[in-house]
Amino acid sequence: MIARIRKSMQEKDQGFTLIELLVVMIIIGILAAIAIPVFLNQRKKAEDSAAKADVSTLGKEIATYFVDWDGTTAVTADITGGKLTVNGEAVGNASKNVDFGNLTGASDDQDWCVYVTNDKGDKAATGYKYSAAGGLEEGTC
Repeated sequence: MIARIRKSMQEKDQGFTLIELLVVMIIIGILAAIAIPVFLNQRKKAEDSAAKADVSTLGKEIATYFVDWDGTTAVTADITGGKLTVNGEAVGNASKNVDFGNLTGASDDQDWCVYVTNDKGDKAATGYKYSAAGGLEEGTC
């Protein structure tokens, strides 16, 4: 009896059927179709975060400048040589693809606004601003 069972096990095919292979390939295709768009969106969100971080750094440094302000000197801000600068002093490193938009109200401690853009981002392509009145927001000054 054992010999017959052993013989039938040896004769049995040990591979996968075509249907089993097709089912696995379809499942992998569905997972890839879900994962690829999510991955591409994450890159855009990272670019948005870089723009937010840069404008926030500039805005906070400008706000700090106005704390000790003498009431007459205008503030300057820029992104030059990969550095974020306020009044010519480096206050941090600039992220890749982030472009300095503009600083408005540089001589008014209550009504200033700075913004940056990032063409690679989703929302950052239109820009993020940091102002004395509203803090960090989407849009331009």
